[in-house]
Amino acid sequence: MTFGRPWRSWPRRPAWWARSAVRTWTASSPARAPPGRRLLNGKGGPIPAGSRFRIASQTKVMVGTVLLQLVKEGEIRLDDKLADVLPEVAAAGLVERADEITVQQLVQHTSGIPDWFYKSGTTEPAFDVFDFTTDHPPIDIVEMTRGLPRTGEPGEKFTYSNTNYTLIGMIIERVTRHTLANELDRRLFRPLGMIRTYHITKPPEGIEGPHGHGYYPDSTGTPRDVHRYNASFLGSGAGGVVSTAQDVSTFWRALTQGRLLPPSLQEVLTRGPQPSVRQDTHQCEEDLKMFGGSAPGFTTLILYSTDGRQQFEMSVTRSTTDDDAIIPAMVKAGQAVLCPTGVA
Repeated sequence: MTFGRPWRSWPRRPAWWARSAVRTWTASSPARAPPGRRLLNGKGGPIPAGSRFRIASQTKVMVGTVLLQLVKEGEIRLDDKLADVLPEVAAAGLVERADEITVQQLVQHTSGIPDWFYKSGTTEPAFDVFDFTTDHPPIDIVEMTRGLPRTGEPGEKFTYSNTNYTLIGMIIERVTRHTLANELDRRLFRPLGMIRTYHITKPPEGIEGPHGHGYYPDSTGTPRDVHRYNASFLGSGAGGVVSTAQDVSTFWRALTQGRLLPPSLQEVLTRGPQPSVRQDTHQCEEDLKMFGGSAPGFTTLILYSTDGRQQFEMSVTRSTTDDDAIIPAMVKAGQAVLCPTGVA
């Protein structure tokens, strides 16, 4: 489980049990599903339309957009070396071969830097999911990868790593001398009218207003409420944005319509694995793409058309350690709205 891992071939299991919030939006009109409940087992009342949720790794696309705007402005170059823009990570030996890794490789997940999210060789988080209060500065999170094996040579291949975007968040703050939250707000949220969106970086920051609560099983298998998930593991670029379905759709619409980046830099951001929603036996009227992410207790996913006309954003809360059975249902829900003639 990571923030926005590249979506692989979907498992065949179509059913998912979680009582969850599904918030949806298309460019033309809202598409409503029966409201989910705020708490496990149908308790806690309905989740209001327009409620906020953590968007997980869709944050990375926003953070990458800010970085590439700085490239456009001449504040940083794509071929700048990590050791030059963040010398502390090289001097302390936190990132091997930092003098070879470029900014572009961080953006495109080709740096070879290991991911801090997992314990080595497992799918278990490398941190205490139930520690809601300890503040972990970004450089300490990067240090969690010390001693882990690299995933490849710099620039050799795509290997998803949250560490890349933790570092990008640090770079943005170094170059601008502002917080990442400030730059996201100044460059994206306010200009696009995303008035219910903000970026969290440290506990006890969380989701404002009524919202769905996610759960994660403890060592006994008992689901525990993790809606207070530690913000410092989401912050600094990896997945710290809290938003709504309408606001997230607004961002993706602006991005795909070319209003945020020139074509050459937008290609840098979007190049790489971006699965199509098309299936062998189903054809949508549009060639839909998807992007999403997850963390303990929740999963998010957006389906969008590359011309910027349609977006369908979803967030679900869950109580499982993985979302293998949930993601296919989310994809099917999106297909039912955006290309209903192609859904069996």
